[in-house]
Amino acid sequence: MRVTRSKARQTGQAMTEYIIVVALVAVAAIAVYQTFGQVVRSQTAAMAKELAGEDGTAESQMAQTAAQAAAAQTAAKTLKSFTGNAGTGQ
Repeated sequence: MRVTRSKARQTGQAMTEYIIVVALVAVAAIAVYQTFGQVVRSQTAAMAKELAGEDGTAESQMAQTAAQAAAAQTAAKTLKSFTGNAGTGQ
């Protein structure tokens, strides 16, 4: 009886740790997708057009523009700028 209780506790602990890890990975994936989602969509559209035999130059340019915007947005967001914006009410 004692071994069964201990085993159940360990199983519950392992499941809780697994859920925490999955939640952290999900949050990280959401953050990355928010930042680079338009880039991925544009690149996928460009590849689909090229595979279909059409010109995907416009989509490639949109992906490049979105990548530059994402890089600028990422560079602008730091802890220093975040705390600076807290006082201005933004």
